[in-house]
Amino acid sequence: MGNEISKNTMDDFNEVISIIEQAQESVYRAANREFISMYWNIGRFVSEKVRVGGWGKSIVKEFSEFIQLRYVGIQGFSASNIWRMRQFYETYKDSERLAELVKEINWTNNLKIMARAKTDEAREFYLQLTAKNRYSTKELERQIDSMLFERTMISDEKNKLFISRTPGLSSLRDNYVLEFLDIPHNHKEHELRKAILVNLKDFILEFGKDFTFVGEEYRVQVGNTDFWIDLLFFNRELACLVAIELKVGSFKPEHLGQLEFYLEALDSDVKKENENPSVGLILCADKDDAVVEYALRRSISPALVADYQLHLPDKKLLENKLRELAEIAETNGNEEVEDE
Repeated sequence: MGNEISKNTMDDFNEVISIIEQAQESVYRAANREFISMYWNIGRFVSEKVRVGGWGKSIVKEFSEFIQLRYVGIQGFSASNIWRMRQFYETYKDSERLAELVKEINWTNNLKIMARAKTDEAREFYLQLTAKNRYSTKELERQIDSMLFERTMISDEKNKLFISRTPGLSSLRDNYVLEFLDIPHNHKEHELRKAILVNLKDFILEFGKDFTFVGEEYRVQVGNTDFWIDLLFFNRELACLVAIELKVGSFKPEHLGQLEFYLEALDSDVKKENENPSVGLILCADKDDAVVEYALRRSISPALVADYQLHLPDKKLLENKLRELAEIAETNGNEEVEDE
């Protein structure tokens, strides 16, 4: 541009750009809902024909060829995809809630969730997460590969006392998978921090897209002394600062005291008036759950302790752990009923 644009004019321009982008997003979402509804209705039609009309592979193949001859160049109507439409309808037809959620994400991501999530609870989890964060297919696959649903359910069950006391902690988990860091098993804290910064996009994907990076070794001054927070983020949904302290060894109770001190400094000197109290997370290589529970039991600070692993989790191990926790929760619930 030949002339320099004033800040006020640029603000006006950006406001118009925002209007355009919102309209584009609305058009895309409306179009996507119509496409998913079309696949749903075709799936319902084929399902009924298979059930009472004797349709099989040969007729569906003829049906596919008929559509592609009628609409030359049309995509998405191969025989295999038509069978997927039938499976899609039959998977969700008994759940009105899920039948609405599937319209909020694209067909490819729907197929990924349908193929890999084995329960309605898991499907709902990934459907909501994908819609909220607008995951690409690659991002969604990574979350499923890392067993995010199982890890979240286990974390919520183990930390339900602290989550109920501090709702903001529901955005944090007690385990994170950082397989993308590509660092040796025996690493130092500064190597872990630098690797996170190099892979910040993937790190935020693991934590949640509502996290925005503020700084590394963030300085807070108390009196005449400087202190340094390993990583500082802002969570847009919670409207608060999130301090993360990195520990390459096992969790020790004194780590919590250090983090609580940082949270107090942030709330006193950094937090803005319209923001909620800061939240903290100690991210360590290992932790004893009993030690963590004792350390947090008397703490009034919004803080959690999580461990990290540098490889994708064992699927069977996590599934068994989730099943074990569910059985314990059910047993405790039955005991409470009997006591009443």
